[in-house]
Amino acid sequence: MQFVKVYARGLATLAPDKGVAIGLAFANLALAGLQFLEPVLFGRVVDVLAHAATQTPAMVWSEALSLLSLWTAVGLSAIGANVAVSLLADRMSHRNRLAVMARYFQHVLALPLSFHGDTQSGRLIKMMLVGAENLFGLWLALFREHLMTIIGVLVLLPLTLTMNWRLGLLLIVLVVLFAALTAYVISRTQAAQGRVEDLHSQLAGNVQDALSNVVVVQSFTRLTYEARQFGEISRNVLANQFPVLNWWAVVTVMTRAASTITVISIFMLGTVLHLRGQATVGEIVSFMGFATLLIGKLEGAVGFISRLVLQMPSLRDFFGIMDARSSVPEKPDAVDIGRIKGEVAFENVSFAYPGGPRILADVSFAAAPGRTLALVGQTGAGKSTAMALLQRMWDPVDGRITLDGHDLRDITLESLRRNIGVVFQESMLFNRTIRENLLVGRPDATQEEIERACRMAEAHDFILRQPKGYDTMVGERGATLSGGQRQRLSIARALLKDPPVLILDEATSALDAATEARVQRALKALMAGRTTFIIAHRLSTVRDADEIMVFEGGRIVERGTFDALVRQGGRFAELVRTQLATDPAAQAHAAA
Repeated sequence: MQFVKVYARGLATLAPDKGVAIGLAFANLALAGLQFLEPVLFGRVVDVLAHAATQTPAMVWSEALSLLSLWTAVGLSAIGANVAVSLLADRMSHRNRLAVMARYFQHVLALPLSFHGDTQSGRLIKMMLVGAENLFGLWLALFREHLMTIIGVLVLLPLTLTMNWRLGLLLIVLVVLFAALTAYVISRTQAAQGRVEDLHSQLAGNVQDALSNVVVVQSFTRLTYEARQFGEISRNVLANQFPVLNWWAVVTVMTRAASTITVISIFMLGTVLHLRGQATVGEIVSFMGFATLLIGKLEGAVGFISRLVLQMPSLRDFFGIMDARSSVPEKPDAVDIGRIKGEVAFENVSFAYPGGPRILADVSFAAAPGRTLALVGQTGAGKSTAMALLQRMWDPVDGRITLDGHDLRDITLESLRRNIGVVFQESMLFNRTIRENLLVGRPDATQEEIERACRMAEAHDFILRQPKGYDTMVGERGATLSGGQRQRLSIARALLKDPPVLILDEATSALDAATEARVQRALKALMAGRTTFIIAHRLSTVRDADEIMVFEGGRIVERGTFDALVRQGGRFAELVRTQLATDPAAQAHAAA
């Protein structure tokens, strides 16, 4: 049963704290035993008083005092055990909630871009927060309250048969009927609650999507549409949630009725048995105490189980994300290659996404350390895919890629990506200070090293003009800075990382001509002495490359220097002519 599997796994996540969990289980066993003793002692006191006429007052007082003393000791022990269980359960649950969130966060960050491309970040955040909170509630409620109920039902309830098997059997039958009703409701509501949780995830994803594109929403007057879509999903949530709530409302009513039914049933059977001499008044009182105690506990357990049913889909999604595996698994014996020279080779590399057509086919080239290679071609030709393979976002389906002679699949991902720096078309800054953004690639850099990198990237002067200099917050995605400023920070970040291999992914295509000129000077400083790959649509930016590779249909159709390819009059020359005819900036570059 999926319900049981999900919650068994939820408990298994406590493995790092299994010593505390086992200790809490034994403490709950002791508590259940102490609570079991209280109705027994109460019944014994009643029997002593009921037989007082046949004994001397001294004997009655002595026996009653002994039972009351034992009862007091049991009560005080139960109070102390409850305090200990509550404290330990609280601390264990809080500690593991943060631990499981940390494991989820690290796992998701390590998943490849293919996963993140298919899953909205809003859904991922929602799954982390809700999943961890629900696990916290499970651990806390189970170990602080409901484990004692489970132990009482499974272990101590059968012991009532030793006191009076007839009354004990009646109590067991009533509890089994109660449990059967709860199991039936779970079976009827499990699938419906799964649909509710899917709709909640859709709602979170849509909200995140709209907020992250709020400029588009406002510019295209989509406010009404987005609000209407939110309302439609909300109505679907309620339409699926209400039937589930109706079933659990029935269980709640039945639970409260069960308390009255059970007490009356035990009293009636007990009266008959007493008249036959098969039960004492004390036994009847004890069993009524058992019934009241158990039904009270089971009423709480039903509320607990109903919450578990409502939360189960979110935990299923949480564990589903935790089970997601990387499309680029790291070998157990992968090596850390340290700092490389920067020799890159593609050997007959082909690639296709799972179930899709080939995007790259038999691509081969080599880049010696310090050389600059440019990848040009129409959108979808395979340029960015080739560089994604170099960063091992995916693995080739055929052929191999090597770094200083090492197959990328034999290298640890951390050491591979430590040796590669990327300057993206979008600068992708964190909503943190300028300093924190610069330290992304090299957390141990000194202030002197930071400033030197920023001067080389022509960023130091504009940083000093910011309200708090290097400690200025840049806003979400660097919103408080201009495009050129963001890009120069991105270049300074790469300079500070100091990687032997550099990828410039359309690093200047979004900039105006004046800003591009400043960024190009910064890029030349960055490229010096590094193996550099330039992905570019604006062909004027690749004029000085040592070799230009023209991609078309996933293959390299031409290669050579800028001037040689233009003289050749082939595909590259046609691309140059097209840009000169349509791009004034390219004409200015050509004239220069």
